[in-house]
Amino acid sequence: MVEMSPIYINGTPFTAITVKLPKTNFMAVTSDKGYIMCGALDVALLNEKLKDRGIIAARAVGVRTIEQLLEAPLESVTLEAENRGITVGMTGKDALLKMV
Repeated sequence: MVEMSPIYINGTPFTAITVKLPKTNFMAVTSDKGYIMCGALDVALLNEKLKDRGIIAARAVGVRTIEQLLEAPLESVTLEAENRGITVGMTGKDALLKMV
């Protein structure tokens, strides 16, 4: 099952996506410029193989819901995310607000 819904952080709209898979969930929250995602995100791939795309993204691990993804400290971020002031340890919610 795929669920997609708008969410608002400090009045700013984002899109939350959850894909329910066997024994796990895939989750992401996106803006027009970047996204945060569960542990399935391969930040090293984005930084190395897709560096020329300048992808703004961050990853949190150990989350099972969109709410947890928003509150969790980020485990890794892309180089382009760092250029926007997004850092490891920042909450997903705070990172998203830097992606607008």
